[in-house]
Amino acid sequence: MYIRRILAAVFATAALAGLGLTGAATAATATAGSVIPASVTPGECTDNGGTIDRSTPVLPTCRGGMYDGQTVD
Repeated sequence: MYIRRILAAVFATAALAGLGLTGAATAATATAGSVIPASVTPGECTDNGGTIDRSTPVLPTCRGGMYDGQTVD
C-alpha cells in the first residue's frame, strides 16, 4: 500500500513536470517564430536560401528562402 502511494506521487510529479517543459518549449517556439523583420540585409536573404530581385520598383525584394517577399535594404 505504501509503495503504491509513492509510485503514484512519482508518476504525478513526472507528468506535471513534463507538461511544464512542453508548455515552455511551445512558448519559446511561438515567440521565436513570430518575429519577422520589416526588411532584411542582402546577406540575410542569400544566407537563408533566397535571391535578391532588383527588378521590383522602389526597393529590391528577397525571393525564395526564409525571407520570401521581404524588402532588402
